Amino acid sequence: MNDLSRLNLHEAARRLAPNAIHEAEVAIAHAIEHGELAASVKRWATEQWEGQQLPGNLNRLETWIAPAELARWAARR
Repeated sequence: MNDLSRLNLHEAARRLAPNAIHEAEVAIAHAIEHGELAASVKRWATEQWEGQQLPGNLNRLETWIAPAELARWAARR
């Protein structure tokens, strides 16, 4: 999967809820952590954290999701 065929977690959240991005990021992170949404995950070490924390210390800019996976998960919600 190349960078053009996937979204980072932040971009995915922005697509789902442009007016509630952090809440969408948390929902997506929760789904990833519970095996409901497939993703290529990168985690922050606690001392490296940037921005608001997400479940599982997921890095919102370097955790990648295929748009089709996001659409399937969103349809099941």
